[in-house]
Parts: sequence; structure tokens; C-alpha cells
Amino acid sequence: MLINRLNTADSNFTQRIRELLRWEDAVNNDVNNVVSDILARIRTEGDDALVEFTNRFDHRNVKKASEFIIESPQLKEALERIPKEQADALWLAAERIELYHLHQKQESWQYTEDNGTVLGQKVTPLDRVGLYAPGGKAAYPSSILMAALPAKVAGVPEVVLVTPTPNGDYNDIVLAAAAVAGVSRVVTIGGAQAIGALAYGTATIPKVDKIVGPGNIYVSTAKRQVFGAVDIDMIAGPSEILIVCDGLTDPDWVAMDLFSQAEHDENAQAILICPDTDYLNRVEASIEKLLPTLSRADIASVSLKNRGALIEVKDMAEAVQLANYIAPEHLELSVENPETLVDDIRHAGAIFMGRHTSESLGDYCAGPNHVLPTSGTARFSSPLGVYDYVKRSSIIHCSEQGASELGKIASILARSERLEAHARSAEYRIKK
Repeated sequence: MLINRLNTADSNFTQRIRELLRWEDAVNNDVNNVVSDILARIRTEGDDALVEFTNRFDHRNVKKASEFIIESPQLKEALERIPKEQADALWLAAERIELYHLHQKQESWQYTEDNGTVLGQKVTPLDRVGLYAPGGKAAYPSSILMAALPAKVAGVPEVVLVTPTPNGDYNDIVLAAAAVAGVSRVVTIGGAQAIGALAYGTATIPKVDKIVGPGNIYVSTAKRQVFGAVDIDMIAGPSEILIVCDGLTDPDWVAMDLFSQAEHDENAQAILICPDTDYLNRVEASIEKLLPTLSRADIASVSLKNRGALIEVKDMAEAVQLANYIAPEHLELSVENPETLVDDIRHAGAIFMGRHTSESLGDYCAGPNHVLPTSGTARFSSPLGVYDYVKRSSIIHCSEQGASELGKIASILARSERLEAHARSAEYRIKK
């Protein structure tokens, strides 16, 4: 069996879909304890602990924390070293991502009531944010663009990127992406110790206001533990794609779209929903034909076997209903007229409209952010955006008349709560 086959008409469908979707990034007590110890030492010992952990886990031989820092001129040198076609692609993707996120920019606002009272909201960018990017053999320059450019649009003055460099090996395209995205500096550290350094600050690493970006179980656990000391973006689960198809898209296209997420890791999820049995059979045949041609076929095959599915529904209305139940990270509406379905889609991180819009375009250069809610959290979460890098302060400026009118209301409510000082503070300002 290459991929699971389900049918909503089967008596056990509800149980099977729940089992398929179940993903619990279970709290591992051993990992929790290790991370807690690392964070505690970073908090109390700062750079000394950071150097010790990085040397141990990343096989480095660093004497002082300042050796971890890569400043802007070195990032620009990396940009010059990479092939021109890669540099051009980074710049073009960055331009599209920045343009899209400019539409998300929020402005402060206020209005004046008849009695002269002014109410409003002040929008202020965060002072400093930290981005985490996996390192070593993994290289995700696109994720650096996606995380850093909305911060730039929001007006964040300082963006710090942390990324591990096992054995001291630097990845030029990661550093180049940081240069293109306007990252202030790169710190070559990773793991829980990097999260601790960003969250608490050390003599070398400045404390940030928010940490964004994916990582392994140690990074995710550390983000959970430091939340409150700093803000975080989300705890990301495995990558997901859900395709709703009317049975008319080239089955090879759909098979490859499923692979585009299945190749991420063994826990990724790729699902196709369609009312046409024959079409599902054709897609399954395409999977069998094309899977061996992938360089990451071993990973994709495990993903498809364990968490992938071809699901037959009775009609497109049921397909949409099921899509909302799944609430996927990526949703492709691979149909003739996606506009007829999109209004009924309530839960999805990103919606890809039509047969020609592959999810992979969104990963790199379409413009919208590819940092998306996973594991059903699209029911209440949104993609990373400019709004994640600002905070909002309420503005209240009462006129003398306004303070008198509001004071009467506040007095009654405060005394109903038996908070006398609240009431009297408001009453002092009531005009006699």
C-alpha cells in the first residue's frame, strides 16, 4: 500500500480520518528536563553556558561568544559568493514577498467624540525580533525571507537571525538570504541554547521581544518554555497539503503536489479529496510511477503510507465540508472554478486557487507568507504577517466634559464591584 484509501461512505470513516489526522507533538519529559536545564544555565551563566553548549552540541571550538556573530558586511560577501541565478531568485522572491506584506501594514488611528474625548489606537513595531533557522545540511533561505521581510515592513529596527553551524560550516545561501532580507546580524548558534539566549539575553546576544521560526523538538520545547518571557509565533507541526480536485487536473500534477509536502519529513501529511473513483485510481497510479523518481523517495513513501490519503467523497459540497474539518496548512482548490468554492472555505492556512497554482509557488515566491498554522490550528490561527511584529496601544484622552460623563458610569460600576478607590478617582472628575 503506497497511500491510504478512504471513503466518506464507509461506516468507519470518522474513526479512520481522526486517526489519520491525529498529531500530538507529545511532551517528552526527558527533553523537557534537558531543555529546562539548558535554559536555566543560559539565564544565569549567559555567554559562558552558550559557548559550552554550542561547542558540545555543534562540535565547535569557540573560545568566546563574540566569535558566533556574523555582521552585515560578511552577509553581503556571502551574497556575492553564491551563483548569480540564486542571488537573482532571492532578490525577485524578496521583492514579491515585501510587496505583498506592504498591504498588511497597519496604521494608528483615532476619532473624536462630540464631547471632545479622543479615542484611538497606536500601532508600534517591536524593538527587536529573533528568527530561528535550521542549519547544518538543512538550508531554508526562503524561510528567512518569509520571517524577516514582514518584520522589515512592520518597521522593526533590529532583526537577529540565529542558525546553527555544526563543525563551523557556514551555509552561504542562508547568509545571503539574511543579507537580502535586511537581517541586522547572524548568530551561529542553534538548539535550546539559542532560544534561551534570544529570550533572556546575554552579554553578547541581545534579548528580543519575539522569536519566530521552526526547529527540532528541543527548539520547539524551548519556545514553549520561554513563552511569556518573550512572544513566539507558533509551535509548528509537520507540513500538510490538502488537495480538493474535481477529477479533471492532470493526475501527475496532483501526485507531484502531494509529494511536495510528503518529501519534507516522514510525519508530513498529503491528502487528496475527490468525488471521482476513477480519478483517484489514476492519481494512485501516478504516485506509483513518479515516487521512485524522487531523490527523497524514502521520506515521501513513509509519509504517504503513514499519514497520506486519497479520500472519495459523494460530491464537491462534501469535499469542502471535509476540508473545513481538516483545517489544513495548505489547501489547493484544483478545480475549474475555484471562486465557487472559496467562500465556503473557513479553515485553511493558505488557499491555492485553480489547477495551475501549485503549493510550491507559495513556498518560495508568490508573495504570501509560507509560515502557516498546522495540525488543525488554522481553525483559529493565521499566517505569519506584519501584524505579528507590531503591538497596539489604546489611546484615551478625555475632555473635561467627557471625564464627567464617563465618571458617572465608572462610579456606578466600580461601586458595584466594591472598589471604592476606583469609584472616588472617577468621581473627583465629575463636574458639580
